[in-house]
Amino acid sequence: MQTNHYDERLGRNQANFVPLSPVSFIARTAAVYPQRAAIIYGSRSYNWRDCYQRCAQLAGALRRRGIGPGDTVAVMAANTPEMLEAHFGVPMAGAVLNTLNTRLDAPTIAFMLGHAEARVLITDTEFAPLVEAALALMDARPLVIDIDDAQGPGGKRLGSIDYEAFIASGAPQAAQQADAHEPLDEWQAICLNYTSGTTGNPKGVIYHHRGAYLTAVSNMIDWQMARHAVFLWTLPLFHCNGWGFAWTLALNAGTSICMRRFDADAVLAAIAGHRVTHYCGAPTIHAMLAEAALRQDRRFDHPVNALIGGAPAPLPVIEALQRSGIEVTQIYGLTEVYGPSVVCAPQDGWDALEPAAAAQLKSRQGVRYSAQEAVRVLDPDTMLPVPADGVTVGEVMFRGNMTMKGYLKNRAATDEAFAGGWFHSGDLAVLQPDGYLKIRDRSKDVIISGGENINSLEIEDALYRHPAVRTAAVVAQPDLKWGETPCAFVELHAGAQAGAAELSAHCRQHLAHFKVPRTILIGPIAKTSTGKVQKYQLRELARQMSGSTAESAP
Repeated sequence: MQTNHYDERLGRNQANFVPLSPVSFIARTAAVYPQRAAIIYGSRSYNWRDCYQRCAQLAGALRRRGIGPGDTVAVMAANTPEMLEAHFGVPMAGAVLNTLNTRLDAPTIAFMLGHAEARVLITDTEFAPLVEAALALMDARPLVIDIDDAQGPGGKRLGSIDYEAFIASGAPQAAQQADAHEPLDEWQAICLNYTSGTTGNPKGVIYHHRGAYLTAVSNMIDWQMARHAVFLWTLPLFHCNGWGFAWTLALNAGTSICMRRFDADAVLAAIAGHRVTHYCGAPTIHAMLAEAALRQDRRFDHPVNALIGGAPAPLPVIEALQRSGIEVTQIYGLTEVYGPSVVCAPQDGWDALEPAAAAQLKSRQGVRYSAQEAVRVLDPDTMLPVPADGVTVGEVMFRGNMTMKGYLKNRAATDEAFAGGWFHSGDLAVLQPDGYLKIRDRSKDVIISGGENINSLEIEDALYRHPAVRTAAVVAQPDLKWGETPCAFVELHAGAQAGAAELSAHCRQHLAHFKVPRTILIGPIAKTSTGKVQKYQLRELARQMSGSTAESAP
């Protein structure tokens, strides 16, 4: 056997191999650009030196309480400085960050805290009623730390210490050592994000340091972000860790403009006032901004770039944003692939096309992210690529470092997701002749409404709890504002009576508000000869009804 002289007696050591972690970005930026603005939130602001100091203090305080590798720190917060600090302070302590969706109900939050075995919960007092109800359902209560934000609406304190006092107890010196950011292994878990499945409880998606690092880098490359971007947080940081941009902004040495809640007029004012260069959001965010920009006849005199995830924005929305000086880029991904993993990379000549033709090209999901090794449209039965004809439908599958470790405590679901050596997205798409993919449907029947994933089977289950309901089927209905909304088709038992308003009120007793169907149509439901609901027909009917009158829930 011939000796490979390039590998002979050469191996990894401390000098030539360091585990990748996005926490290294803040250490560098704090050293290189200490005086540059890191976070601006109303009357509060921090430069990168101070931001790093606060993150290190958070890490130190967690370590003092015995929090380390394998421990979960949950955060229930708005887009405030504390939420950004947690993205660095928690992994600096070696722990795993679990950002909680503030729009969920108490039983779901209780499940997540219990399933993750959260040892610490950092929670904003605005969400005290929800958190208190969730904690009441738990046997083992985590250490609760309150964020009592003077710029927020306030609320009841649930813990024994507030956030500022807590981080003040943490000495930052140890966390600020040169190698403090390094995980024991880049495969070590950094974050846990729960996602809606098609059955059962939410699944916990585990991210590793390596994937988070590469996501942050790819965000900057694939969006062509110049150094020192000014980023407005219209995207919830609990969504896939803000699509990885919490870490990208540290790499970029940019500035985060924080807002507790979205308001279209306030966002447009912030873009102008802070000269915001970048923001992200679901289709509903862009639709509301387009409407406000038209109403205000707003024209920005500096470049503004927007990423849109989920369903592509309607052509009138894209045109309105472009007239205001906002350039929109379509992306696509899932929680399991760190959020954005496909981008509609612009090509020379697109801007010279007629607006309608350009919008059609720009509304496609696109090509793989630079740091995602492979994205394919495969026949799920043969695992062979579909032809690039724009017609043949296959399943979108991913392979690469920007793919989750797996589902927490769920080996069966993990093995199923990775069958055949690919991550199966469940999304159906075609591959067009130029290699850009375009989503056609979602085999998982998950509805994406305003950036939120809604499990259609969960809504059906709630409807079935009503004594008058015999059959229920829920599909996505196109919506100009929200991208998609749940549309329910209901058959009643013989002789039973129930209207859309009654069924909607019933759903509100069992579901979070945003999951309640906006449209409920009562009548016969198309089925196969074996009694299986023909959802593809219902989806088409919902699309047709999206522009017409239907019996809608209030």
